[in-house]
Amino acid sequence: MDNTHSVATLIDSTTSKIQQLQKAFAELESHRAVTLNLKWKELEEHFHGLEKSLKRRFHELEDQEKEFENRTIKARDLLVKKEADIVAKEQASLDKLQEKRDAAVFAIASARDKHRKVSSDDPAVVTTEGQNAQPSTEETPQENTISDGDLEEMKSPENEHEGVKSYPQLVILCKEMDSEGLHKFISDNRKNLAAIREEIPFALRAAINPASLVLESLEDFYRAESTNTDGKKDSNLLGLRRTCIMLMECLSTLLTSLDLASASEVITEEVKEQAKEIAEEWKPKLDALDLDDSNGNSLEAHAFLQLLATFGIASDFDEEELSRLVPMVSRRRQTADLCRSLGLSEKMPGLLYELEHVIDHFYLC
Repeated sequence: MDNTHSVATLIDSTTSKIQQLQKAFAELESHRAVTLNLKWKELEEHFHGLEKSLKRRFHELEDQEKEFENRTIKARDLLVKKEADIVAKEQASLDKLQEKRDAAVFAIASARDKHRKVSSDDPAVVTTEGQNAQPSTEETPQENTISDGDLEEMKSPENEHEGVKSYPQLVILCKEMDSEGLHKFISDNRKNLAAIREEIPFALRAAINPASLVLESLEDFYRAESTNTDGKKDSNLLGLRRTCIMLMECLSTLLTSLDLASASEVITEEVKEQAKEIAEEWKPKLDALDLDDSNGNSLEAHAFLQLLATFGIASDFDEEELSRLVPMVSRRRQTADLCRSLGLSEKMPGLLYELEHVIDHFYLC
């Protein structure tokens, strides 16, 4: 009986203990839920902050991408506009050049018609006394006024420098092969350049090797430019370059007065190789030339083309590249001769053989 009571008491006690334990456990569970809930809120706020930061960075990247695309579009449009402007300038330059060529052709045709009328109406010059005078050297071809005997006499050693009348110093400088002295003499007497130009071809006959003398005179064509402290083409440099071109032209004049055999003795294969080396050295410097800046009056392009023409080495260079240089010298009155000598007349139809006779305001030297 006592054992039964103790068991019941123990059971009741156990139940009570269980209820107490359940209550404590429930209380513990309530405290645990609050702690976890607080931690989750902190984590949630942290993740929301990360999300906002990522979205803000994403929008910034989108804005930068749009700005880059806009800049790219503007740059492309600007490039297209510049290309169009360049094409328009080139076309305008070509149109202007064609107008001048057309005007030159018209002037030549008019001059020829006028000359024909004068020749047919007035075949001889009449003096004030009514007697027929001898025609001038400009109106009468030289071959019609000089006999074969006179030609032989002119070729004789006594008369080979007869054309040098006003400036005998030219003969001395050429005989001594003094290219530097020749440059200085021409520079000092530039006021009388026209007369000097006429006498130089005769003076060159006195040189042991006139072609080498002219080639030596070209040494400072670009070297003088590199010594310029201000980097500008001053008057001395321009004068030197004009003298170089003039000496090559005078050598060409001398060569045209010689027969083929004599000319080949002046322009030997060795001389041609030397001229080709100079041309190869000059050629890269022409790549920087601008058609608009040259205004059809480029001394550099003129000198290069004259070098090829005088020494007969044009065949060693690309014809298309030479044609590209012609517009850069279109305002120089020697252009027609150069085109003819270089074999470019067919590629440049506006430059006719007679173009060098046009009035100076069409092609200025």
